[in-house]
Amino acid sequence: MTPEELLTTTRSVRKRLDLTRAVPLDLVRRALTTALQAPSGSNRQRWEWLVVTDADVRARLGAVYAKACTAYLSSSGAAGRLFADDPARAAVQQRVHDSVAYLADRMGDVPVLVLPCLRTGSADLPAGNQAGLWGSVLPAAWSYMLAARDLGLGTAWTTLHLTHEREVADILGLPADVHQAALIPTAYYTGETFKPAPRQPLDEVLHLDRW
Repeated sequence: MTPEELLTTTRSVRKRLDLTRAVPLDLVRRALTTALQAPSGSNRQRWEWLVVTDADVRARLGAVYAKACTAYLSSSGAAGRLFADDPARAAVQQRVHDSVAYLADRMGDVPVLVLPCLRTGSADLPAGNQAGLWGSVLPAAWSYMLAARDLGLGTAWTTLHLTHEREVADILGLPADVHQAALIPTAYYTGETFKPAPRQPLDEVLHLDRW
């Protein structure tokens, strides 16, 4: 793939994750090795990566995720409740809503779960510049997802489990100063029809020099 094709066809894969096919750990390691080339604040590289393949642990994480997703799907901010006054966009939102619900029921069955984390040296997150803090791990997490796509794997960016971050940390035995950034299901995918998604025209969101 060209860089443009990779960037415009790396989609959130939920319904099309292949739950029946094992993912070689070597592929995950290759994607993570690419991810480690991402920038981090002051080049500290404080990221930590937890890769979960154990079936029992995946099932426990899946149960926590399903619990968090149930609350999300019933909230006013759920994907399917947004843009209700725009029929075209509402239809897209409903498809997203349905795919989120689908994954929630199956997160524990996804063969590999990847949790990018940040080690801060403290159980409490520092006050102030959260963009700078999380900017030291989120670019690497996105690079992992791009690299996975290039290797024939599908992923989805999820954070709903963070509603129960402490419970997940206890399941995984995380030290108190390690903070989770996301939960990225990783699997082979079915079908090949990945394409750019509908987006707002650039000129609707572009501001030059000042607002």
